[in-house]
Amino acid sequence: QVQLVESGGGLVQAGGSLRLSCAASGRTFSSYGMGWFRQAPGKEREFVAAISRGGGKTYYADSVKGRFTISRDNAKNTVYLQMNSLKAEDTAVYYCAATYGSSWYVVRPGVDEYDDWGQGTQVTVSS
Repeated sequence: QVQLVESGGGLVQAGGSLRLSCAASGRTFSSYGMGWFRQAPGKEREFVAAISRGGGKTYYADSVKGRFTISRDNAKNTVYLQMNSLKAEDTAVYYCAATYGSSWYVVRPGVDEYDDWGQGTQVTVSS
């Protein structure tokens, strides 16, 4: 099991940027793929972005493609989500998650494919 702690959320105006971080501890960070998900009030948790174990492959939801960038630093046990050109509809609680058993270049977009989750960080975009 890995412990995940998100940070970097907050209130930002539409068109602005935020960078989320997720610090991991408890297992070898490069042994699992990572993902970011979000959940808005009254909606189901949805996939945002995923990155492979080595960072060489990424995958994005269509709604954030071209605006968000996921990255990881295995030496710092941290995964990031750079969010640019934010929109009101990006308002949600953002969660990072870890998935085990994937190959080095595999990314996983499914909520059910992830094993451990952080507590979430609120992102609010004002229009």
